[in-house]
Amino acid sequence: MIDRNDILNPWTDDDEREHFPTLIEWWCAEAFFKSVENKKKWNLKVTFNEWFEKPKIGSIYNMTLFDQVNNKHFINYSRSDSVKLESAKDSFNVSYGNSFMKGAFPNYEMHFNDPKNDIEIDFKYRAESYPHWIAQDITKGWLPLGLGLFRYGFIPKNQLTGTMKIKNETFTIEGTGYFEHVWGDFLYDNPLSKTSGLIKTIATYAKLFGWWTRNHTLRIPSSITFSTENNPFGYDWIWALFDNGWTLFYGNMMFWIMDGPATGSLIFSKDGKTYTEFCDITFHYKKTKYADEYDFYYPLELEITAKKGKEKLHLTFKIINEPREYVRRFPHSKTYWIGLAICEGPGMVEGYYADGKETIKLSGICKIEPQRQIPVVGHNKLKVDFLLPPKGIGISIDFESHFFRKKITKKLQLAPSPKIKLHIERIDGSKIHTNKF
Repeated sequence: MIDRNDILNPWTDDDEREHFPTLIEWWCAEAFFKSVENKKKWNLKVTFNEWFEKPKIGSIYNMTLFDQVNNKHFINYSRSDSVKLESAKDSFNVSYGNSFMKGAFPNYEMHFNDPKNDIEIDFKYRAESYPHWIAQDITKGWLPLGLGLFRYGFIPKNQLTGTMKIKNETFTIEGTGYFEHVWGDFLYDNPLSKTSGLIKTIATYAKLFGWWTRNHTLRIPSSITFSTENNPFGYDWIWALFDNGWTLFYGNMMFWIMDGPATGSLIFSKDGKTYTEFCDITFHYKKTKYADEYDFYYPLELEITAKKGKEKLHLTFKIINEPREYVRRFPHSKTYWIGLAICEGPGMVEGYYADGKETIKLSGICKIEPQRQIPVVGHNKLKVDFLLPPKGIGISIDFESHFFRKKITKKLQLAPSPKIKLHIERIDGSKIHTNKF
């Protein structure tokens, strides 16, 4: 039984409520549910977001509802550049227009309205797992972004019941949800501008770097890929719920890596009470999609291997519905960044968990949300492959640049037989559909 006053609950009333005047704050609810009467599957994401940077203040209400049967989605995006969210002073109760989230762990109530598509959704959320902070045992949930800091907490498993009215039809809905609350002092459009808490930010970077190095054996990888769109101001995000009731959270701030070691965290729970945080992670994009208007790639299918002691997870995540590509252009910052992109889609997960004694097959549902800080220079990729003993000694470099319109392949092999190869190819600019140059 989940109890608010249990010692396993790290959230206080102060953690759940608003933290104005912090620079940025949001609450987000995700859900997979069925409409009982017609047995259709749906996926929902709703975010309430606000920011404060003197004298600027604003808020966003963003809702995406996926009809997984008909493979389409409904979008409601509303923004105010003059007022923040309405919020209670001493409790969690935030609203934008007549849409709201409120409550206290473990019980929440939510109402979401999309007048454009004639949709109204009412939820009652009941937590079936305890909250958790990312890097809870390392930094107590504080993470760096640029020169700023933010705190990231989530509840990975909630039972939901309610109703959904869509185009004059009302359905009973039942399902499972995810909930998160994030706040801090950073800005996506200028992540290097916040310097007042620089010492604390540096200390947080140092703690996370120390944790990362303690959990990794330094070695030359067989292959590693870098790209400009996988810069550290974006991330790959996954929430998964397995058929056996286990949960997973994955967040990777990629530090330009597009294939290789992850610099983020995978948080895994079997019972919703205790969490295992994996740091030794590698990832591989098995399938990507090109967002041609803004010239960047993001994963539709990715493979993750995570290890901690004798425990190992090997999982493949795949978006199965047409994703939504949301892009917010930065109106004034054009020197380095075009804007912020979130590409989201419901998916499925398959793989296994092993603990040294047994191997358990896993399958379930997941939500995949790659976020990208879109660079002005567009997509540029560097892939390095190492030929290591006993197979031989050598290195292969593949460089693809949309900015320079060039592909360069270079191979240098010393053993088992010496080889040198260099190939330069021009990229057809008509195939790079971008409007930012």
